Amino acid sequence: MARTVQLAAEFDAPPERLFDMYLSPRHHSAFTGAPVKIAARHGAPFRAFHGQLTGTILHVVRKRLIVQSWRSVNWPADAVDSTLILTFAVQGDGARIELVHVNVPEEDFAGVSHGWEKFYWVPWKKYLKRIEKQD
Repeated sequence: MARTVQLAAEFDAPPERLFDMYLSPRHHSAFTGAPVKIAARHGAPFRAFHGQLTGTILHVVRKRLIVQSWRSVNWPADAVDSTLILTFAVQGDGARIELVHVNVPEEDFAGVSHGWEKFYWVPWKKYLKRIEKQD
């Protein structure tokens, strides 16, 4: 049975910057530590972590919302692709990213849930601190 992951993370950066970084192959690769294929347009393919994750950009509302299909190689062959929804909003002096990840197979629910923190939120925050020092 498929499940839904709902998470949120706060960052010390404006939401517009985070939005741009997620859709930038250069920045996305830099903060995840793995090559990424991604673009800010409907229909653009998504590929991350050496092909471990694949999908397509389904919808973009500039600086506010990203919707993409998303699939992990860890999922059963008969599992449907999931839908990932990321919203970017102002939170205090920074931003909050709210994530809803629909149709995550039960077999990988824990991995996906923990993976967002481990492979995205934590390294992204470290990356932001690193590039702030360079500015």
